Amino acid sequence: MKISGFTMGKNAGKLYYPWKESIMSILPIVDEFIVALGDNDIDDNSRELIESIQSDKIRIIDTVWDLQKFPKGMENAHQTDIAKSHCTGDWLFYLQADEVVHEKYLEAIEKRCRQLLHDEDVEGLLFDYKHFWGNYHHYHKSRVWYPHEIRIIRNHKDIHSWESAQSFRRIPDFDGKNYRQIKNTFRLKVAKVNACIYHYGWVRPPDIMMKKQKSLDTIHKGAEKVAELEKQGKYIFDYGDLNKLEIFKETHPKVMLPFIEKFNWSDTLQFPAKKERKKHKHEKLKQRALSFFEKTFLGGYRIGGFKNYILLKK
Repeated sequence: MKISGFTMGKNAGKLYYPWKESIMSILPIVDEFIVALGDNDIDDNSRELIESIQSDKIRIIDTVWDLQKFPKGMENAHQTDIAKSHCTGDWLFYLQADEVVHEKYLEAIEKRCRQLLHDEDVEGLLFDYKHFWGNYHHYHKSRVWYPHEIRIIRNHKDIHSWESAQSFRRIPDFDGKNYRQIKNTFRLKVAKVNACIYHYGWVRPPDIMMKKQKSLDTIHKGAEKVAELEKQGKYIFDYGDLNKLEIFKETHPKVMLPFIEKFNWSDTLQFPAKKERKKHKHEKLKQRALSFFEKTFLGGYRIGGFKNYILLKK
């Protein structure tokens, strides 16, 4: 059995992504790790961070991003597919630049891959998620955050990254252009793995969080729309009331500890929020009420929750 790791990114260093830590977190169980490295800005150090890992498992593929050809976030999926196309493993383990795996899960993940290697019904493996917010001690259980996602897939030519690279679908005879197509696409049949992805994408100094949001909006909405929003003063970031979030009482992955030590924006966080501002989606009364009802009376089952997979009982 061979497992390939793969990822993609651009300007990850300057935007405070723990990309190095993400890659390092699964290196022990992969035979190779493919990195699609975009055409970074001159002040970004992503390449240096990745090269500092000093592992002969890592192979960097240099790419150029084209937001005109792949608008609405599809360049993320396109770049993910580029990295996937260079993988040679039986199973392909995808991590985004802000996703890290705790070392306590590695044995279970490898064992699950081996167990299902010859079960062709299984096209991918489904992981649980913890979405950290504001700092490293608070995370979401709100219904507005996806609780599960596919992160290991079979090395099959018809399996492609989908939409903005959050997930995967089987797309026979894909033309390589419209990653948001729904017609003639098929949800993957997946099995559960007893492991969790730690998502740190919303743990940054607020000023860098604002820059990251502008970067994401540029990818999804275009530079002109971002310039318009900036004139309207939309890029002022506030994490809001952290008292309403779950408290994290476990340990973080060991590879994250040096990164976590850089935390220096506690004075900007609020317990509770005092400023008048536009509420985040997870703070709105409707979502809070639905989240409470689902957790209290439905055992966490999400009413009308979108599932981009078919979960098999394996």
